[in-house]
Amino acid sequence: MQKDANLSIANPHPKDADVWQKLGLAIAGVGLLVLFLSWGNVPIPAAMGLTIALVGIIGGTTLYAYRLYMRQPAGIKNNGVWFKSLINRGALGWIAGIILTGFYVLLYWYPEYIGYKPNGANEGFVALFDPLSQFFKGKPASQWFLYGTLYTVSILALGIKFLFKYRYNSYQLKRTVSVIIAQLFLAYLVPEILAGLNYNDVSTAQGEYLGYYDTDIKNVWPLDYDFFYEYHLDAMQQEAYQPVGVLYLIIGIAMFLLVTPILTYYVGKRWYCSWVCGCGGLAETAGDPFRHLSSKKLSAWKLERWLIHGVMVFVFVMTAATVYGYFWNTGEVFGLNIYNTFQKPYGFLIGATFSGVIGVGFYPMLGNRVWCRFGCPMAGYMGIIQRFKSRFRITTNGGQCISCGNCSTYCEQGIDVRAYAQKGQNIVRASCVGCGICSAVCPRGVLKLENGPEEKRHDLPPIIIGNKSVELQD
Repeated sequence: MQKDANLSIANPHPKDADVWQKLGLAIAGVGLLVLFLSWGNVPIPAAMGLTIALVGIIGGTTLYAYRLYMRQPAGIKNNGVWFKSLINRGALGWIAGIILTGFYVLLYWYPEYIGYKPNGANEGFVALFDPLSQFFKGKPASQWFLYGTLYTVSILALGIKFLFKYRYNSYQLKRTVSVIIAQLFLAYLVPEILAGLNYNDVSTAQGEYLGYYDTDIKNVWPLDYDFFYEYHLDAMQQEAYQPVGVLYLIIGIAMFLLVTPILTYYVGKRWYCSWVCGCGGLAETAGDPFRHLSSKKLSAWKLERWLIHGVMVFVFVMTAATVYGYFWNTGEVFGLNIYNTFQKPYGFLIGATFSGVIGVGFYPMLGNRVWCRFGCPMAGYMGIIQRFKSRFRITTNGGQCISCGNCSTYCEQGIDVRAYAQKGQNIVRASCVGCGICSAVCPRGVLKLENGPEEKRHDLPPIIIGNKSVELQD
């Protein structure tokens, strides 16, 4: 008999990493090491170094995840999540948070410290990505090209890890493949190829810059808050970019006026937040280990409603002022400078600080959906539709609920799912992104994501069992 044998469901003596897992970690570690060495200006051949870094990170992560999850029995394993320093706000978690936050600060406001030189040859970290940028569009990389590449690699590598972990749940497999494809093609390859074909971000032979517009077709206003900025509208109408520029203008307007409300009515905001959005894609893949850190407190819910709707009002007012200034050819509205009063504060406070620095940098402290839950105006816009005019809901079979709390623990939006399940009440919340993890981790099949008739989706069950009483509904 084994000396460590026990009857515990969650084995307190888990198996050590096998040789293949260690090899995978070593390969991924080499890839990360190349990135850090390049940041320190170690003379590494850029093409070779970038290849080693990207292939190492993707390949090593895939090998490690395959061996980690494929040798486990069926079922989603979250054993020990509250005992790991990295994902339980321990020392490693705080170190990771500080590193991520510091990287975003440098990326947004001090790109010269990662090697970006707009008036000369790039150095260090950014220079490592020059060969790939030259391949796509024939010019050196910027800090945003570096960021876009790393962002895509993170979703791809950790998305594969997610697929192994949730391999027995078809809904998780489908939506994860969807966000990987959306990021890889719609957000990364298509925009870079269009730039390479001179349909965007082009300077003429005479040195005239023709302008830039966002060619990530799924980046929809109000999330894409600068869609109506003067430079953006002018670039989409630039003659050299036609017919692509006007096509993006038409699609961009149609997306928030027609596509978003229609799809949200039929399937809820999950079509965007959990299936195509880049922010949601990173949260669901790289942020998956941190989902249990979202606060379930009532005070957090109150703060959430004030913040997300406050940001939404802010972007609406800012956009109204911007459109007014564009069509009336003025830089002021009601005596207020449009750029200094509306655009600049929004860009700094929301576009950079909230969505980037806090939204990703605080994963290890506040969970993986900080931005989506508290600040994203797109989520707020769709949330209102989902709450009051949608067919989507999560149904509950209260009679089967054993109050284990898995659903609430792993809800990245901080919804107390168990409270609804115990009462057998439909979950119709503006903040729900329809990730389906609550349903996936439920051991009794209590929860189900459904699209059904609007009628009665808000109705309470005939019998409500509360903390102090049992109430019969009329």
